[in-house]
Amino acid sequence: MVMGVVEDSGPPVPALSLACHEVIDTTDVEEARLVGSRIFRNHQLTPASDHSTFRAVLRSTTVGGMTLTYVDYRAGVRIVTTAPASGFLVHVPLTGRADITCGRHVAISDPATAVVVDPSERLDMTWATGTPQMIVRIDRERLEQHLRRTLDRTLDRPLRFGLGMDLTSEAARRWLNIMNLMLREVSVSAAEPAALEHLEALVFQRFLLAQPNTYSNALRVERSVAPRVIQKAMSLIENHSAEQLTVEDIAEAVGVGVRSLQSGFRRFADTTPMNYLRDVRLRQVHAALKAADPATGNVTEVALRCGFLHAGRFAVQYRERFGEKPSTTLRR
Repeated sequence: MVMGVVEDSGPPVPALSLACHEVIDTTDVEEARLVGSRIFRNHQLTPASDHSTFRAVLRSTTVGGMTLTYVDYRAGVRIVTTAPASGFLVHVPLTGRADITCGRHVAISDPATAVVVDPSERLDMTWATGTPQMIVRIDRERLEQHLRRTLDRTLDRPLRFGLGMDLTSEAARRWLNIMNLMLREVSVSAAEPAALEHLEALVFQRFLLAQPNTYSNALRVERSVAPRVIQKAMSLIENHSAEQLTVEDIAEAVGVGVRSLQSGFRRFADTTPMNYLRDVRLRQVHAALKAADPATGNVTEVALRCGFLHAGRFAVQYRERFGEKPSTTLRR
């Protein structure tokens, strides 16, 4: 299942399943343990006293520095880790309840409360019957690299998160919304990996802002960026718009941190770097279609040449921007 649309009055609700990414569907406890250990971290898996209802359904896919996994054991289980891991695990119960002990910290997890598991801490969990979960594994190295770029400095202490995550908070809702977009894409089709990986930076940024961590205060501090830097970034975008630029690429090229770049674009251009990139691409497609021969021109080819990888999203964005379909522009 996928974390569904977050309603204003409550926590997320189940929506879709990672149906095309099934890894295992078994009643064999040891087989389930081995597969789960490969995806997450080595652990012991003990079903409740009645093994007859145990059935492990795991569906998993990797996008950039994240592994998205749907897990349902159908029965109550206890999970105890036996080794450290290399990534943070965000456990989001879709229904039910789980009792979590991570190191010296304890939390109760349910559809309104996720947990963020530190990879270096011992984990002891008890999942009640009927507690399917969406688990997001975030690679520590990739997340810390993103954090360094955002702050525009080295990290002087380990990145650590609080255990409980309030999914009803505004910041968590924003993170869930972008996660829902990514999960929906990988659930319904074999979406373009390159297009999805460009969501990674946004997922990381919203997660860092949503969950209290050792750099929360630093992330709230925005540095002013001079207009000349924004002009430089705009020129870079315009000259390389067909390339698969990320906000980190742009920030590094103009010599500022990601957060500073985003702040500068909001202040001096009333937009974001990625929105500006999209608008540049749309304008280039529009000009190319107007100049093309209707008899030989191809909308998809023009869109790809200008940097659009997802035909469906491109068509929607083009119509919103110019008030007509790309094919209509081509026929004029």
